[in-house]
Amino acid sequence: MLRTVNRVFLTLAGLVLAGVGGVVLALAADLPSRLGVGLPADWSWQGPDSAVLSRADRLHWRGESWWWPVVIGTLAVLLLLALWWLLAQLRRRRLGTVDVDTGDGQSAGLRAGAVEDVLTAEAEALPGVERARFTLVARRAGPGARVGLLIAPQARPRDVVETLRDRTLENARVSAGADDLPAEIRLRATRHSADRVS
Repeated sequence: MLRTVNRVFLTLAGLVLAGVGGVVLALAADLPSRLGVGLPADWSWQGPDSAVLSRADRLHWRGESWWWPVVIGTLAVLLLLALWWLLAQLRRRRLGTVDVDTGDGQSAGLRAGAVEDVLTAEAEALPGVERARFTLVARRAGPGARVGLLIAPQARPRDVVETLRDRTLENARVSAGADDLPAEIRLRATRHSADRVS
């Protein structure tokens, strides 16, 4: 969800900034008068020599009782949203420890990095996988995994993913005692440079 919020927020911010920047550049270059486009008469900024806001515009709402509460409230909401977004970026999504079932009805807490190393080694032993990288992540519903695989050129991606799911991810799920272990798998093929034959 955070990734979607980031994309939507950055897209909207980019569109607003691009639009405002385009209007400012057009007015600063006096494009409307050069192109014969008339601006609304109540616009205070008519060209490069005029102010963006006239004195009357700047002082227009100061006498209203609702003006300052609305300004302060809006700025406070924007500040809280910005802080929430910043904290969401900084929040650690990687797991610190993983509870592993010991087989006797008990569980042991293992460092997530050690579990990731074991899963990485197991994935790299699979046919068609040249390099792997496991990252265990925290989710609300339980642990999840992000897997990056570098596969050999002759490997079939579907077979690699199915083998990874049936062996490595299943072993990890059973060891963690989880009902399921959602995984995001990213595949990349190895690129070999052609050998020069003389």
